[in-house]
Amino acid sequence: MTQTQHLAPNRATAPFPLARWRKLRIKGSKEPRRIDVTPHRHTASQQTGQRAPRRGSLCLGVAALALVTAPALRAEPMIGESRGTFGLPGLIDMPTAESRPDGEIGATTYFADGAQRHSFAFQITPRLSGVYRYSSIDDLDPAGGTLLDRSFDFQFQLTEENGMRPAVAVGIRDFIGNGAYSSEYLVATKTLSPGLRATAGLGWGRLGSEGGFSGFGDRPAYDFSGPGGELNSGKWFRGDIAPFFGLAWQATDKLTLKAEYSSDAYEQEVALAGFDHASPVNLGFDYRFSRYAGVSGYYIHGSGAGLQFSVSLDPRRPPFPSGIEKTPLPVRPRPAPGADPEGWSGAWAADPEVLPGVQRAVADALRKDGQVLESMSLSASRAEVRVRNESYGAQAQAMGHTARILTRALPPSVETLVITNVARGMPTSSVTFRRSDIEAFENTSSVDIAQRMTISDAAAGPTEGLRPTEGLFPRFRWSLTQYVDATLFDTDNSLQADIGLKLSGSYEIQPGLIASGSIRQKLAGNLDDATGGTGGSGAVYPVRSDIAAYSSHDDLAIQSLTLAWYGRPAPEVYSRVTVGLLERMYGGVSGEVLWKPVDSRLALGAEVNWVRQRDFDQRFDFRDYDTVTGHASAYYDFGGGFNGQLDVGRYLAEDWGATVALNRDFANGWRVGAFATVTDMSREDFGDGSFDKGIRLTIPIAWTTGKPTVSKLDTTLRPATRDGGARLNVDGRLYDTIQQSHTGAIYDSWGRFWR
Repeated sequence: MTQTQHLAPNRATAPFPLARWRKLRIKGSKEPRRIDVTPHRHTASQQTGQRAPRRGSLCLGVAALALVTAPALRAEPMIGESRGTFGLPGLIDMPTAESRPDGEIGATTYFADGAQRHSFAFQITPRLSGVYRYSSIDDLDPAGGTLLDRSFDFQFQLTEENGMRPAVAVGIRDFIGNGAYSSEYLVATKTLSPGLRATAGLGWGRLGSEGGFSGFGDRPAYDFSGPGGELNSGKWFRGDIAPFFGLAWQATDKLTLKAEYSSDAYEQEVALAGFDHASPVNLGFDYRFSRYAGVSGYYIHGSGAGLQFSVSLDPRRPPFPSGIEKTPLPVRPRPAPGADPEGWSGAWAADPEVLPGVQRAVADALRKDGQVLESMSLSASRAEVRVRNESYGAQAQAMGHTARILTRALPPSVETLVITNVARGMPTSSVTFRRSDIEAFENTSSVDIAQRMTISDAAAGPTEGLRPTEGLFPRFRWSLTQYVDATLFDTDNSLQADIGLKLSGSYEIQPGLIASGSIRQKLAGNLDDATGGTGGSGAVYPVRSDIAAYSSHDDLAIQSLTLAWYGRPAPEVYSRVTVGLLERMYGGVSGEVLWKPVDSRLALGAEVNWVRQRDFDQRFDFRDYDTVTGHASAYYDFGGGFNGQLDVGRYLAEDWGATVALNRDFANGWRVGAFATVTDMSREDFGDGSFDKGIRLTIPIAWTTGKPTVSKLDTTLRPATRDGGARLNVDGRLYDTIQQSHTGAIYDSWGRFWR
């Protein structure tokens, strides 16, 4: 098949006179349309967002992660239709051996007489499930009040259902802290007939308290009065063991009926709160309004009722089946050499008016596409454009649009196209294409392009001939948006939030030198109702726990006001210096350096900050506390969307320690991660929780609206706001700035190149 057979027959292939290169206009559709997100003729790996093979990347893995993910490659796990009252797949109080769809996020709110449970669940891998839960139990606190408990659970599916063999899972509930729900279990689930599943298992701890028999060793007694926050591993799989079992019948597509024999005798509730546990049999139903939401009702313990609401989100399945985007310009095939000998000869490169004309046309087309052309070089056979993507969550999609624009603007002798990605004025990576490949494979799989392109460090390539785009700098941008500050599952309240308006602006003086700031006006909220304090000994300066004092001011507040300088001091090296009001609570100077080869899974960085605490009114006054804080950091891409980070150093309260984080990134911009920080601060000084831990969630706005944007919503769920392990919040940290334009993330999203 010849090259022209790949192309639409109605596209112009006439010669392009030299005069047109001097005053070029790129014509194309400006109207938005709804387009199918499915890449045409892509392989399964592109459709699911899995990574294509890298060029020159490290192939190392982590054995522990392989043990978790490898079994999932052999067979699909058993998928459960509903969640139990603890947030994970289950009957009512009892677990099942089912999983949820890989990557799914779920939330449940359960109400019963004297108790509430609010759960946030995540299907970490096809076999591994996790949940963070905030519970309140009346009269269970030894002091005579309501016990507010925060807990984490994990469940791992050991085997999938296969023939006569059931699915089998092992799980652990409330494994950190004082253990109000501390229990472990081994459970099996089997499909008996279409729609009918049976579950049976053995439980320890609370799940070993009804009809149990002696197990292995003695289990330490519950201690709700302790500070919590530490692994209660001394209890795991110890003490009495009790059986549990139950049935789930999917009566219709929307309705599931459930019954269980529970092995939880609710001993603590009976002893301390006068709870009426009349029967171990629980009955219930689940009704799904849609694949996203449902409601459940229960008759429990032979004496009461419960109600639960559930919602689920699959990051890989947006609410819109397709996106609402501008139609990308089609590739313009080059005319035959005989039809345009002047353009193919390269003689036009000697004309000084050609580059400015082409650059103006490319810059205008990219601006209409939501991108910025910072600079450009052009020779008879090679063109490089340095482009900042300000619209598309997937860097590959932005490059695909840019490549098509270049085929419509460049003279035919230009064969090598170099698209250099730019972030905050820093060139981060250069992707080199052959123009003939772009022309030949426009209507085929994006895999064909990926196999022929190369990715390199932009700082290692030639910079001669790069011409800045006229009139681009200085550049001012602003926006007025609403904001929501929320604290979920904090010490004394399940939800605290403020809402208001935020005015943001940036003034880019030159590439990499940016003045920016934001002011906020609170309209309503209750964050100032927080009790404050550390819950510890009071010997630690309140570097974070007095957040309520900052939220109590309803007047206009300066959120940040900074001058930042980003640079590339050497190949594979990035730098940042930021000075000013760095965040709502601190001002000062922050410096950072990062080593990150473009195709490496590993990155190393260091950050040092001198900061002074701002006054509560968030204007230009400061308090008397200042400190030096900083960290050495290591980042590693494990593959499969999993990224780890280790930070070691000094925190705001002058405690020394380390933070470890594991994130799962999806190709469309979703991120779900967990972190834990341990420092040399004593348990008494830290207070309830003993160490900092939590869950981070990033939601791309484009996923919710269907319209292309790089904006994201970030939130953190943590048991409490404490002073131990507190870190400075500074905008524009280097790894997050450049990661999306390096090899791993580019390949992750490569299925969107032709979108």
